[in-house]
Amino acid sequence: HLLPVGSAARPPTGYCFLWPFAMPLEPGVKRTVAFVDGQNLFYAAKDAFGYEYPNFDPAKLAERVTSDLGWTLTETRFYTGVPSVENNPFWNQFWMAKLAVMGTRGVRTFSRPLRYRSRAIALPDGTVNSLLVGEEKGIDVRIALDVVRLTREDHLDVALIFSQDQDLSEAVDEVRAISIQQNRWIKAASAFPVGLTYPNRRGINGTEWVRIDRAVYDSCLDAFDYRPKPH
Repeated sequence: HLLPVGSAARPPTGYCFLWPFAMPLEPGVKRTVAFVDGQNLFYAAKDAFGYEYPNFDPAKLAERVTSDLGWTLTETRFYTGVPSVENNPFWNQFWMAKLAVMGTRGVRTFSRPLRYRSRAIALPDGTVNSLLVGEEKGIDVRIALDVVRLTREDHLDVALIFSQDQDLSEAVDEVRAISIQQNRWIKAASAFPVGLTYPNRRGINGTEWVRIDRAVYDSCLDAFDYRPKPH
């Protein structure tokens, strides 16, 4: 289900950062922190498998991926933007309920309110309408800062990022620099769903790519549906 470490099918990206003159010892136990970009993971699963809402359990998914790769999960961190109750009460209620339950499962959650701006939409009849659109701001920055900080403070050997956001490649560059400065074995990996018709099969540049098929994803679904029920 997951490409094995060292598989010939894995792209030849640099995913283990090594001191150029003296190779640091690879740890027998690879402490792994999972950083889950909730919106990026949801849209990837939607495109790959057709799911219409975020039905994954981050704790289960992080545990499954690390277990299959022989890594030791030490922490799961989840990041998402949340719409305001005034602009979108349905998804506000969904995310507030899901985030609360994640906390009881040992997942550290980080949320940011969506920022709204007006966007012009051209209609088929030639008229133009304005639509208020919520945009996620600051989530990728928060993930990047946490990846760099936890790496520098030696809290991990593997930074496992559930995202395909190439903006995070700069954080990966910093992880590489820390590996050199500290002469320490460090791996950065990006995990993401891939379906038969999903066009985006690239992970974050500079990381090991961990492609998740539907069987693995479906084994990690959340038992609860947090979508509000109609009255």
